[in-house]
Amino acid sequence: MVPVSSLILMAVNALLGIAVPVCLSVYLVRKHHARLSAILIGAGTFILFALVLESIMHQLVLKGPHGADIMDNTLLFAIYGGLAAGIFEETGRFLSMKFLMKKEPSKPLPGIAYGIGHGGAEMLIIFGITMIGNLVVSALINSGQADAIFSKAPAEAAGQLQAQLDQLQTLGAGTLLAGLWERFSALILHIGLSLMVWVSVRKGGRWLWLFPAAIALHAIVDAGAVMLQKSVGIVPIELIVTAEAIAVAAVGYAVGYAVAKKL
Repeated sequence: MVPVSSLILMAVNALLGIAVPVCLSVYLVRKHHARLSAILIGAGTFILFALVLESIMHQLVLKGPHGADIMDNTLLFAIYGGLAAGIFEETGRFLSMKFLMKKEPSKPLPGIAYGIGHGGAEMLIIFGITMIGNLVVSALINSGQADAIFSKAPAEAAGQLQAQLDQLQTLGAGTLLAGLWERFSALILHIGLSLMVWVSVRKGGRWLWLFPAAIALHAIVDAGAVMLQKSVGIVPIELIVTAEAIAVAAVGYAVGYAVAKKL
């Protein structure tokens, strides 16, 4: 059985995972007159570069001849995963801003709007929708219909499905709250990275270094989180990631508004 407290938190997480990016988008458009197109470009870029292209590369690399070696080595896996996320997502950010956002003014607002679209799509799809799926499966478990799920599942998927069912039944409130905390940190990180890349695109020249810096910072945050998983608890990891996200956002804010004052 999945505890009632876990079911409640799943529902809250699902609601916030969808409501937060939607409400932030509405706020930016109505209150600050940001263009909805910038938000949608950010969301579309995340889907294409992170969920499609990056996933294809993971399939090729991790299921290739050296995939097992990478996954068995924590350091190697952390570096690989961090660089993959940094390169794909920041390159997508750069290309979309350069070619799809030409009509946007060279102010920080479009970069923020893009970041909310990019990070908001991640929060909605990976967190909000996933929580809805977990909530549905948990309800089936509690109603005694887990056996029916197994009977309809292909044999090759039975092991994976059993692992998911076991995980849901042992999923505690702390893990669920940590997941929500992580999504807010990730959203802050994406806004900061978007501002950095936005300045590199619109100003170029001596500001172009912000693009590779964004790749490096993204990779460091992701790789660091993976490396710390086996040595410290969830709370210290989330505190570190939150501090890193705020630091990146501060850098993005500083360079974005410093450049805006010179325009």
